[in-house]
Amino acid sequence: MRIGVDLGGTKIEAIAIDEIGHELWRRRVETPAGDYLQIVNAVRNLVLDAEKELSGKGSVGIGSPGAISPSTGLIKNSNSTVLNGKPLDRDLSQYLERPIRLENDANCFALSEAIDGAASFGRVAFGVILGTGVGGGVVVNKALLGGRNRIAGEWGHNPLPWPTTEEWPGPKCYCGKTGCIETFLSGSGLSRDYHALTGRSLAAKEIALASQNGDSVAFQCLSIYQGRLARSMAAVINVLDPDIIVLGGGLSNVEYIYANIISLIGKYAFSDQLDTTIVRALHGDSSGVRGAAWLWPPN
Repeated sequence: MRIGVDLGGTKIEAIAIDEIGHELWRRRVETPAGDYLQIVNAVRNLVLDAEKELSGKGSVGIGSPGAISPSTGLIKNSNSTVLNGKPLDRDLSQYLERPIRLENDANCFALSEAIDGAASFGRVAFGVILGTGVGGGVVVNKALLGGRNRIAGEWGHNPLPWPTTEEWPGPKCYCGKTGCIETFLSGSGLSRDYHALTGRSLAAKEIALASQNGDSVAFQCLSIYQGRLARSMAAVINVLDPDIIVLGGGLSNVEYIYANIISLIGKYAFSDQLDTTIVRALHGDSSGVRGAAWLWPPN
């Protein structure tokens, strides 16, 4: 069996699947806030609980925010900052007394959807997470493309393409730069736009609901969001030209962003015709943890 662990900022979820992807076991615990060793212990305990209850030992894959730096072997770029600068993969391997595989959570999402999800028919797939942050992962022939610097797919930390005067230079990002795609397409980016126009604070999910209930400003904000998403995906298509783009994260559940998205992207993509497929994730919130389990290929 394969065991996957999704290490998030607020929760840690573990799953066990069999060789064809059927779920055998699942459990979720809260992430110990700000305590690295307790986080490592929580992951270890979940894995051991799964094996005890299923009476077997499995391979272990971990999906984590950030990535392992090729130069130091330590976690970098994690918005769960307690992980940065730590040898997370080595510590987990030592605690579990076996090799483990660790990848960025967006990469795990993309891998899950490419293996047995919404992107399973495509040779080249780009997985997108639209939520608290904006992540991405690239899968080619059902294998992750990590990149020389382990940052392949990090489209959220490119500048918003073709910015308007009002969008330039853009909000400051936690990475230290301004105008990153993430600052516009994250949930907080949508909330910021709504607050700027109304003076009221609503979460992204509430803005989507307000739009359905006739709030014209909420609808306007979603229209602006969709246009920015289209420009951002056009830039990805111009470089990668994937067969399919699969969307995950909370904002991927907003129906409106899919309306006419291909025609909007087509205004910016460097092609006379756009055949790229854009779909919502098949496995939803389970894509990340399933992808962690699939980090170990079939025997």
